Amino acid sequence: MTMRPDDHRRKWDKNEYEKLAAERLLNQVAPKEEEPVQRENLKRRDYKVDLDSKLGKSVVINKNTPTSQSGGYYCNVCDCVVKDSINFLDHINGKKHQRNLGMSMKVERSTVDQVKERFQQNKKKMEEKQKDYELDKRLREAKEEEERYKEHRKEKRKERKRKAEDSGDLASGGIPDDMAAIMGFSGFGGSKKNS
Repeated sequence: MTMRPDDHRRKWDKNEYEKLAAERLLNQVAPKEEEPVQRENLKRRDYKVDLDSKLGKSVVINKNTPTSQSGGYYCNVCDCVVKDSINFLDHINGKKHQRNLGMSMKVERSTVDQVKERFQQNKKKMEEKQKDYELDKRLREAKEEEERYKEHRKEKRKERKRKAEDSGDLASGGIPDDMAAIMGFSGFGGSKKNS
């Protein structure tokens, strides 16, 4: 090392830096073993995502409004605001959000027994829907039958009225009602129409 006043270069202590390099090598050889983080496999959401509650509503937002109540969809897990529903769904299903929930993006592989069980559950649901459909169909048919019966009764009533009117005209001897009234026959007939 020179101590000249015009020597303004920076000087390095080689011994000190050799010691630091040796320590770094020792640390690399025996690194601290950390346990890997165990994350759950990806699973279905057990809640419904609320996308419709704010639909069509207007909200006044100022600079003092908290981020959770500002415009858009707020994710309380990641503490972020997403502006529209499609991006919000992408965020919820994304890697960052799932990692914050403590899940990996790996999906559990189903066994043959689990698949068969799921098929049985779906088959039962379809049978229940079929029963509901048959019940609805039977109720509809019963309602239609009742309407046809009412219509039939109306027709019968009209037919009886027509027959009564026709028989009333014949009872007066085929004379029109005006003429029968003038002649004084209106009070003697059995027809309710003339009274």
